[in-house]
This record gives sequence, structure tokens and C-alpha cells, in this order.
Amino acid sequence: MEMQQFHYDNKIVTKFLYATIIFGVVGMLVGLILAFMFLFPNLTDGISWLSFGRLRPLHTNAVIFAFVGNAMFAGIYYSLQRLLKTRMASDLLSNINFWGWQLIIVAAAISLPLGYTTSKEYAELEWPIDIAIALIWVVFGVNMIWTILKRRQRHLYVAVWFYLATFITVAVLHIFNSLELPVSGLKSYSVYAGVQDALVQWWYGHNAVAFFLTTPFLGLMYYFVPKAANRPVYSYRLSIVHFWSLIFIYIWAGPHHLLYTALPEWAQNLGVAFSVMLLMPSWGGMINGLLTLRGAWDKVRTDPVLKFMVVAITGYGMATFEGPTLSLKNVNAIAHFTDWIIAHVHVGALAWNGFMAFGIIYYLIPRLFKTKLYSLGLANLHFWLGTLGIIIYALPMYVAGFTQASMWKQFNPDGTLVYGNFLETVTEIIPMYWMRAIGGTLYIVGMLILVYNVIATVRNGSSVQDELAEAPALERVTKKRTSSEGWHTWLERRPIQLTLLATVAILIGGIIQIVPTIMVKSNIPTIASVHPYTPLELEGRDIYIREGCVGCHSQMIRPFRSEVERYGEYSKAGEFVYDHPFLWGSKRTGPDLHRIGGKYSDNWHFNHMYDPQSTSSGSIMPRYPWLITGSSSELDKSQTEAKMEVMVTLGVPYTEEDIVNAQQSMLEQGAQIEQNLYSDPDFAKNYEADKEYASDNGEDFIEMKNREIVALIAYLQRLGTDINVESAQN
Repeated sequence: MEMQQFHYDNKIVTKFLYATIIFGVVGMLVGLILAFMFLFPNLTDGISWLSFGRLRPLHTNAVIFAFVGNAMFAGIYYSLQRLLKTRMASDLLSNINFWGWQLIIVAAAISLPLGYTTSKEYAELEWPIDIAIALIWVVFGVNMIWTILKRRQRHLYVAVWFYLATFITVAVLHIFNSLELPVSGLKSYSVYAGVQDALVQWWYGHNAVAFFLTTPFLGLMYYFVPKAANRPVYSYRLSIVHFWSLIFIYIWAGPHHLLYTALPEWAQNLGVAFSVMLLMPSWGGMINGLLTLRGAWDKVRTDPVLKFMVVAITGYGMATFEGPTLSLKNVNAIAHFTDWIIAHVHVGALAWNGFMAFGIIYYLIPRLFKTKLYSLGLANLHFWLGTLGIIIYALPMYVAGFTQASMWKQFNPDGTLVYGNFLETVTEIIPMYWMRAIGGTLYIVGMLILVYNVIATVRNGSSVQDELAEAPALERVTKKRTSSEGWHTWLERRPIQLTLLATVAILIGGIIQIVPTIMVKSNIPTIASVHPYTPLELEGRDIYIREGCVGCHSQMIRPFRSEVERYGEYSKAGEFVYDHPFLWGSKRTGPDLHRIGGKYSDNWHFNHMYDPQSTSSGSIMPRYPWLITGSSSELDKSQTEAKMEVMVTLGVPYTEEDIVNAQQSMLEQGAQIEQNLYSDPDFAKNYEADKEYASDNGEDFIEMKNREIVALIAYLQRLGTDINVESAQN
């Protein structure tokens, strides 16, 4: 049999590993800053680009796409070459993948703090970056499939199945969720509105977790756990069942993020049913991973790589048990919008993704540099600090979630809310926020220990950038299935057919859920009294999006007695038909705002944005002075007409007259709000003093009606006022 020599490309793996470590530190540091901002709301006082609402999407994107994404690429590029017994098909495409991905991350790190965001969770990046993501992802896929076609190993190992499913599904999810119409170079509106946008977003959001954070890491588990343990995978048959059932079922589960919302009931119920079914393949994968370690437990006790991987798989099992549990309506009614969800997400992120990434790093670095790990003791210290950090982080968040849910729903004998003031629930859970910050600190200290250990290991070793290998050439065989060949064994040597079948499996659920919601108008009934936002309200809504207010406030009142009593009439699907994008939110750090319109005076909103603690004692909301004072407070009206024209293209019924008169309309509505603000003597005195100061110093004075705060007030005062609602408690 002819043996062929070739070289594995270790350079690309090393690059992705370095990027994983660097962005891991950055993403976790931003997360830790955010944790402390719950305790010290004005930690970055007056610095707009360091405000909570702008840093939160930076944290999620840095951890998901920079840290986990680079770890995924590193693991795939290393394992794929060895599983297929060939070098990656194109070094050029590998490097385009690497540098393109890092440029995307840098673009995100610049644009998100500057307020350029779509507001859609895990998909906040604006349209030029979305296009770049799609292009780089295609480069990755082409390189992977090309490599598979030139392989020397006939049958595709289970890990490769998961890599292929990841490529196909993430591409579909990203493209369809990111359909948007540009207004300018860094501003766009989602083509979907309201309920439709919510369904598409959480079809994407849930499956981004599934196919970016889960399936590729399951593939990495199937490669690295057997390698590190020097044991074969426990069950080949279980891996087949695990793969096909997981990719088929997962795609249906997105609507469980929207239970008790304005989403049609049939879509909610489909999400619940498939979420419950999802438990079986998820735990099948966990069992397959853990039982692979049979006979290797002595090695687990001494090898930090296996320790990290065991806890990672266990964390995956915990998170995938909790996910179906949270999808049950009676459980979701308690947990949704609370810190329980924060605990759930971070068990998955910190344990499953974080620890699996750490295990892969500790496994690869010594092999890439032909040396031993500098310090097993430090790696074990990292393991225990990280494990303790996860526990101290997650457990208080579960307690906080239960506390919030309980306090929100308690009634007095006379039918009034026991805790009518939302802030009472906030002050009650501050000790849990302290514990979270401590847990996060321990976790990142462990990460810094990894950084030191890796640097020391690299210095002691020597890089082997092109690793020599040899394997027999792939012999031609019949394409037809032989009588002794199982159907899946045949499929494993037919990568194109396998990929096409996987594509069909992931498309079925999305088509059945999304197409009826978008195409059948009767699924989203309209309300005659609901009208488009005025030009000033539209600008105010964009400011609300820019500042990341949706990260702390929901705009979705569920049909529960406690929520209707607290906030007002429950939300109707027809109220959101002009909302591009939807802003229902996923967390209530602050109260729901869907019925906030008319509830407080313009002055209250003005003072609340300038100094939240002055109107709401105990509030953990930061100040937003840049909306009120300084040159940055001037409202940019230059794109208002263009925004309205895009909205018309999307089906919002603005008339030509509305667009022509937009500037005058904004001046008139702004002047009315300015007049309302004058009713506060303190405001009038300070405003006149500002005028006088500007005049004395030769500075341009921005009239209040032309400031961003007025546009934001206009938007907030509009919320929920299109239908008649009864007054609610604060």
C-alpha cells in the first residue's frame, strides 16, 4: 500500500489558540466590569461608550464569537487534519478565515461601545459586519469541505459530522436572521417586525447556542476526550442517534424563549414539545462522553485536561436538563425575565464552553510546542478556582431568580401587590450580586493562571509549524452500498450526501415554524388604533436601541395577574406590527416599559435619565448625562427622512406628507416636551443658566427641543398608549 508523506498545518491552530486566550481574557474582564456595575451603577459615570447598555453586547459577543469561536476554529483545524489524514486544503483560506475573523471581532469591539447595534441578542452587529461574517464563514466552510474531499481516511468520524452540521446551520441562521435594510453605512432596520422578528430572532438565538456553542464542541468532545483518555468512544451507535436526533430536534425549540408572549399559541407549544424531546439526545451525548472515560478514572484524578473535560461535559448535562425544564410553561412562568436565566446561561458558558476550551488549550499547547506543560500544579489550581468560581457565580443567581419571581407575584389579602415597587426586589438581591462578582473574579483569576502557564510552556518548547505525517493514499471503491455495509457506514464515506441530509434535517423545523408566521397575516391580527411612530419617537426609539436599554427592560407584559396589576393590560401581537426590530427583551433588571407611556411626567423621565437615584432611591440604573448636556446631546436629524423611507419599504404606512414634514413635526413635538419640562422650577432655572453660560462663553447653545433626551422622552411617553389601558401600580 502506497504511503504518502505530508505536513499538518500547526501554524493556523496556534494562531487561533492565541486569539482564544487573548479574547477570553478581554471578554471575561468586560463581564466582570458589568457584574460590578450592578453594585456600583455609576462605575463608568459619564462615559457613554463604557455604559452598561453598550458593554453588555460587547461582553456576549466577545465571549461567544471571540473566545468560544476561536477555540472552536483551533480545535476543528487541529482535529480535522488528523481525522482526515491530510493538510487543510488551502493555507490561504485558513489564513483568510483567521484574519477575517479577528477583524470582525475588532470591528465589533469598536462599533458596539459606540452604539452601533441592531439590539437583536447575539446578533447585534450592524449590516456591513454581518456581511463580513457570512463571507468569512463561507471561507471556513469551503476550506473544510474541500479538505474532506481530498482526505486519505475514507469514513468520516463522528466529530466531522458535527462540524459539517455546524457550518450549514450557522450559515442558514445568520443569513435569515440578519436580513435588514440599510439606512446608512452603520444603521439598518430588520426586515421583520414585532412578533415575526421575535420568532426569527429566537429561532436564531436559541440555535446559535445550539449550533455555535454546542454542536462544534460536541464534535471536539468526540475527538479530544478519547484522545486525552486514550480510550475509544463508548458507543458508535449512540453517537449516530445523538447526532441526527440532536440536529433535527434542536432547531424547533426556539419559541420556548417566547412563552406567554404575543407569539401565536401553536408556535409556543411546538417549542415546548421539541424542547422536552431535546433532553434525550442531549443526555445521550453527555453519557457517551462520560462513559468513554470508563477505565480511565485514575488518569482523570491526575490529568487536568481530563478534569476540565469531565466538568465541561457534566455542565453540558446540567444545562441541557435545565433547558427543557425551563421550557415547561409552569416553570417558565416563574423563571423568565429573572436571574435564574442568567445562572442557566452561565452554567453552559462557563462550564461547558469555558472548561472544554481550557481542556483543549492544555492538551494542544504542549503538543504544538513539543514539550511538557510548564506546571500541572498551576493547571490544577486553575481547575479548582474555575470550578469554585462557577459555583459561587451560579448558585446566588438561582437564589436571586427565585427571590425575584416570588416577590413579583405576591399579593396582599386585599388584592394589591405586596411589593408594588419594583425596586424592592432589586435591593433584596444585591447580596447575590456581590457573590456573583466574587465568583466571576475567581473564574478570571484562573484564566490568568492559564495565560502564565501557556507563556511559560511556549518559552520552554519549540514550535513545530509543519508537522510531518504519513498515511496510505485513499483507494477508489464503489459508490454503491455493499451488502455487508450498514446504511450509516455507507453515508460516512459520502460527505456530500451526509451534508445534504443534515441540511434537510435542520431546515424542516425552521420552515414549519417561521413560514406560517410570516406568510399568514391572520396569525398576527392588526389593531386599528395602532399607528406608526412619529419622526421624533422614531429617533427616540433608535436612541433607546443605541443605549442598550433592551438589555435591562422588557416590553412584553405577560397575561399574568401579577404583571397586569403591576404594569397594565397584557401585550397584544397587533401592537408591535411597526416595530423594526422588536424590543421585547429577555431580562428585567428594571421594570417592564410597555405601558410606561403617560405614567410619569416628562420631568420625571428627564430627571430619571440624568440621575436615576434622584427619582428612584436604590436604583441600580446608571446615569445618561450625554443625552442631556454637551455637544453629544444634540439630536442628529439628518437621516430621519431616510429612516422613514426605509420603514415605508418595510410596510410601515408613512405618507409622502409625513416624510416631507418630518423636520417640522419633530420641532413641534420637541417644543411641546420642552414646554412641559419648564413646569419644573429647577429645570427652568438650570436651563436658563445653561443659556447664559453659553452666551457668555461664545458657545453654540442647543435648544432642549433639539436634544436627544427629548426624543427619548417622546418615545417612552408613546409606549403602550395606542390601546386603552387601565392605570397600574408603579
